[in-house]
Amino acid sequence: MIPPRKTRTIRIRSLRVGGDAPIAVQSMAATRTRDLAATLRQIRILEAAGADLIRIAVDSREDVAALAQLRSQTNAVLSVDLQESYKLAEQVAPHVDKIRYNPGHLHHHERQRSVRDKVAWIADQAARHGCAIRIGVNAGSIAPEYQERFGEDHVSAIVQSAVDHCEIMDALGFRDYCVSIKDSDPRLVIDANMRFAAQRPDVPIHLGVTEAGMPPEGIIKTRIAFEQLLSRGIGDTLRVSLTLPFDDKGKEIEVGRELIRDIEAGRFRSVPPNFFDGLNIIACPSCSRVENEKFIELAEEVKKMTAYAKEHKLTIAVMGCRVNGPGETDDADLGLWCGPTTVNLKKGPQELGAFAYDAILPRLREELDALIEARGRR
Repeated sequence: MIPPRKTRTIRIRSLRVGGDAPIAVQSMAATRTRDLAATLRQIRILEAAGADLIRIAVDSREDVAALAQLRSQTNAVLSVDLQESYKLAEQVAPHVDKIRYNPGHLHHHERQRSVRDKVAWIADQAARHGCAIRIGVNAGSIAPEYQERFGEDHVSAIVQSAVDHCEIMDALGFRDYCVSIKDSDPRLVIDANMRFAAQRPDVPIHLGVTEAGMPPEGIIKTRIAFEQLLSRGIGDTLRVSLTLPFDDKGKEIEVGRELIRDIEAGRFRSVPPNFFDGLNIIACPSCSRVENEKFIELAEEVKKMTAYAKEHKLTIAVMGCRVNGPGETDDADLGLWCGPTTVNLKKGPQELGAFAYDAILPRLREELDALIEARGRR
């Protein structure tokens, strides 16, 4: 049930991605990279689960120093997430096999420098060290120029951003790149990736539903997207992004393999028409950007506490870091993004304040009750 894919094949060190290569399954270390022992343990867990590629995040000089030591202790195929600092590419490229940058983050630093120049610089660092590149477009962090151009049409914005960055890579003569276009809503993931594949059928695609949340709902959301895309020959590598305890991250690999096997065998799961009705809780996967592991426990507590509101069509986002948290909670009715000691509460884009971890749930309930009451009066 997975037809031959039309994409070209790229190389991430020894790993072939795209074309007739097997669909690669990857995940991300959930610990802070500078915590060497914990991150190496994450790598071992993911290797044991059969990960083809393991992504880690680098956000500081301490992380870069740790990355060099990690490279000497593992032969795993490693990808690095540049987060908001594209200049780190020079320091990390010697130690990894793939670099991921987000087009929506390139405007943060050196604003006088053009986006094309920044991409060219990343590509040059990657080429020098034999690294592949992932152009990782995310609906929660759309570059300002695309926001202005497309307004509320987020799908068109992220697809065009991906297409434009592919053209930059092509003009630079850089070939070993792939693209990911992600959102927390599987319907938008399906739409965006189908549109992109129609325009650039040659470019390998990394699939994922970002912030899918906790099992089983997170697995269901991911399955919805993967079934529709893989069955159309769209998708060359994938990640199942689940909110899990650190020691359980291997489950992302296991679920990814299971989904591929099911789709190959034609074992599809029907989705009832009302699946997207009612309360929707999105939560980002536990990753190395998380600054307090209480985030994972908090996500579970939010799910339990809000069960009484399951019939109400509202979205609550629980985000684990300052990188994605502020922007990716804007579209939720209520959003929580977690820092080292406090949780920031938002109502849509409006900031409501920062609260201690043991004080956030009652405050969240107050806001949820107020939203339910306000909608009841309409």
